Amino acid sequence: MKPNDFDVVSMRTELHEIPELGFQEKKTSDYVAAKLTELGLKPIRNVGGTGVVAYIDGTEPGPTVMLRADMDALPFKIDGKDVCIHACGHDSHTAMGLATAARLVGNVKKGRVKLLFQPAEETLFGALKCIEDGVLDDVDYAFGAHVRPIQDIPDGTVCAAVRHTASTFCWVDIHGEVAHASRPHLGKSVVEAAVLATNAVNSLWVNPNKAWSAKVTTLDCRSTASNIIPDKGRMCLDIRAQDNATMDELLEKLKVAITNACACVGCTCEISFPGGVIPAAEYDEDLVTEVRETIKEVLGEEKLAKDCGGGGEDFHYFVQKKPSIHAAYIGVGAGVTPGLHNPTMTMNPESLRNGVEVLTKLVLDKVG
Repeated sequence: MKPNDFDVVSMRTELHEIPELGFQEKKTSDYVAAKLTELGLKPIRNVGGTGVVAYIDGTEPGPTVMLRADMDALPFKIDGKDVCIHACGHDSHTAMGLATAARLVGNVKKGRVKLLFQPAEETLFGALKCIEDGVLDDVDYAFGAHVRPIQDIPDGTVCAAVRHTASTFCWVDIHGEVAHASRPHLGKSVVEAAVLATNAVNSLWVNPNKAWSAKVTTLDCRSTASNIIPDKGRMCLDIRAQDNATMDELLEKLKVAITNACACVGCTCEISFPGGVIPAAEYDEDLVTEVRETIKEVLGEEKLAKDCGGGGEDFHYFVQKKPSIHAAYIGVGAGVTPGLHNPTMTMNPESLRNGVEVLTKLVLDKVG
């Protein structure tokens, strides 16, 4: 193994050139499996679809510590062409996972390290598919990481917890009755139902001391002609909440509001959540305190950033499905600009070295 074979910056550059959508990460999983094999590990393929798992075993009894990195990229349409771009930093996360693995090999004394290179985080189903394949069965601790935009934390710093919100989206299929526009009373307008439903959502009342939002992002009630009242319409809503209890309350009120709004004009609706509900972050706060101390110890107190939040992450299904897991998830300040999920996203790859240093120490504190 050459000294630069597991350099995090070099691996990130290589991974950036092979972006793939969720559950299609063939080249990426091949790359990961080859790197793990170079380390003398035995990669297990096709976990959760296209995921890869490998173990680093100690010689004494101890916990199983899972280090998770997501692998998928994002779809965009640029100049009329469908393209795939690593615009959320998953290439960086995979590179940090591999670089950390290289540092862990030969240094695990007790228990074992479980390396999970997870597919399809962006689809909202990647973690769940891995869980279905039993990835959590032996896990006691779970660590994750994500590069952060410049708006969250400064480049070169690391925060001990990314406070992801609960998030979901829902589709509302509205059913009405066709009529000629000169006799609207003979029909049931899905346009009027959609307008009332939008206003009802905007009028919801949930605890103002909690952060939450529900907004219509898609609305399609097109008629086949300008003088026909349409009988079919569709809305999509993006919904987020600070914690899981607030999300539960918000969803119950939202369903009642939309259903009753449609009923006011004689329409019916079907509300579905095809992506499920991504849970909010629920961390072991004692472990988060340990993470803060680790960051200060490894990088210096000036490199410890305040916790940041925003967005959703399917990492949090791990704790929801197995509450006994002690979980922590760091944010790596890498100067991401103008922001995540932007096709022009740029970052400072050198700052990934901080993430590797912190993750290595966190894992070895449990199994070293």
